[in-house]
Amino acid sequence: MESRNLLLENPVLKTMDAPRLLHIENLVLHFRTQTGAVQAVDGVNFDLDYNRAVVILGESGCGKTSLSKALLRLLPRNVDKYTGKVFLQGVDVMTLNNDEYRKNVRWVGMSLVPQAAMNALNPVLKVGDQVAEPALLHLGLSKTDSLKLVYKMFQHVGVPLDFVDRYPFELSGGMRQRVALAMALITSPSLIVLDEPTSALDLLTQANIMNVLKRIKHELGTSFILITHDIATSSELADEVAIMYAGQIVETGNARDFFPAPLHPYSQMLMASVPRLRSESDPMFITGQPPSLANPPKGCRFAARCPFRFEKCVEEPPVFQKGNRKVKCWLHE
Repeated sequence: MESRNLLLENPVLKTMDAPRLLHIENLVLHFRTQTGAVQAVDGVNFDLDYNRAVVILGESGCGKTSLSKALLRLLPRNVDKYTGKVFLQGVDVMTLNNDEYRKNVRWVGMSLVPQAAMNALNPVLKVGDQVAEPALLHLGLSKTDSLKLVYKMFQHVGVPLDFVDRYPFELSGGMRQRVALAMALITSPSLIVLDEPTSALDLLTQANIMNVLKRIKHELGTSFILITHDIATSSELADEVAIMYAGQIVETGNARDFFPAPLHPYSQMLMASVPRLRSESDPMFITGQPPSLANPPKGCRFAARCPFRFEKCVEEPPVFQKGNRKVKCWLHE
């Protein structure tokens, strides 16, 4: 069962030639608060190819979850600014109204595995019925055919078939996370956004979930955006890496190049904070705090914490440099 291009199959939507699955241009999502507009996502740009996985890494509060909400258009009421271009399979989905987006994009073109599966699942409905719901609504299948598809998805993610008739509280944390993944997969989207899918799980279960994701990527050709702060676990799945800090992407590159030698000072310090089994040096910590997203600095947003800063870093925002790897840092000018 391969991912389908349901957006391009819809004759109502205008499309363009799309060599990449996902192309994001200057995506902005600001929230209204009593202290002013919070720039949670501020000018994000990156691309993702078919059958690839990009890992978005960063500290808590850097805007990773807000980015997932911006991509899936799961927006709270206090949105102050929501602009940019998001091309999915050649369609700028930002131009669609809410009804068109709900019908043609969310859970069809791309879907979401939320951070807390227990909070995402309805505690009074059987998990089989919940996983079948997207197939009923978006694929127009009967309840019988939808349940057949649920069994197939459960086989893909490693959930015993008799769990179809169980309730969420009867499942372990790892099994609930697999059920949430089966729900995201059931309509065969080309892209799945995973928001901290292993954050509340033990190490063995984390490894099992990563193995499931790698197998799905190989068997179904699904692409992933994995949002996490767990560098060690994410490296198992990553084809590409994007480092997010203070609402912006500060470095992107191929995982093979990034993990051995990160370029941005924040990326270097983030990697140095990971404990290593065969290293005699202690993990380092990043001093200071991220800047307020209600009043970010006008220059580099990492400048106040960077040991390599100089005058230009404080005065001017850095720009991405050209090449296979992009880094938002004046040191690489």
